[in-house]
Amino acid sequence: MNRREAIASIAAIYAALTLGRTAQAKPAAEKAPMTITCFIRYQIDPFQREGFKKYAENWRHIIPRCGGHLVGYFLPHEGTNDIAWGLIAFSNLAAYETYRTRLKADPQARENLAMAHDMRLILREERNFVEVVDGTFNLPSTFAGST
Repeated sequence: MNRREAIASIAAIYAALTLGRTAQAKPAAEKAPMTITCFIRYQIDPFQREGFKKYAENWRHIIPRCGGHLVGYFLPHEGTNDIAWGLIAFSNLAAYETYRTRLKADPQARENLAMAHDMRLILREERNFVEVVDGTFNLPSTFAGST
């Protein structure tokens, strides 16, 4: 496993754990099973970190309105300074396709994408879809030592 694959794996695990905490905060009647997560890896201009942060923050209202469960956006903190991630969960691929259709029609989404394009915030973007492995999701720590 190379560094890139290791980072992607760690981020996918973090996404699954984060998604589990977020989903548990809702009453059972409101829960929709989130079976897939769209894992977006961005190569960003490291000199435009604040611009990308604004771009990511703009999605916080758009994505839920269009039908996605926004797990979160993540900027680099240490190490590589030009890789960021966005994670959005869906009940299935059909829900993702419906979301994409709504997103294309949403004026704020189009405006946010145009801003990122005009400012050249994103140099490259990759999308992968990940799913939780049954029996490995949201397991609490069993560490008995003090921290």
